[in-house]
Amino acid sequence: MKKHFLLLIVFGLFSTAYSIDSSNVNSGSIVNTWIWEKSLGGVSNPYTATPKTAGFTKKVIFTPEGRVITYKNDIEIRNSTYEIGKGIGFSDHAEHDLITFEGKTYVIENLDNQNLTIVSNNQDAARSIFKR
Repeated sequence: MKKHFLLLIVFGLFSTAYSIDSSNVNSGSIVNTWIWEKSLGGVSNPYTATPKTAGFTKKVIFTPEGRVITYKNDIEIRNSTYEIGKGIGFSDHAEHDLITFEGKTYVIENLDNQNLTIVSNNQDAARSIFKR
């Protein structure tokens, strides 16, 4: 009986550790409203775009239900799903957190309480920077 009880405790610890780890895949922290700050083109197409140079503002809202709503000048232009998972980055062939939405996949380069940087997971590797 003690062996079964010990096994149950060990199983419970691993289950708890897994659920803590799986909630840290950035999906919980990406849920919020993000304001576009700038975009930087990749090697084959170097550029810098900001709301001032582009002539519009952009914001994206990631919902807990797996939806992403995109606004341009505060007008909703897209409402679609997003998915977050692990995958291989195109540029460094290393494992990263990836986010797919609006038909494109991005490497989540930076995600914290105030910043979101995503990089196109393709040869160009254009980078978009958002703030909360």
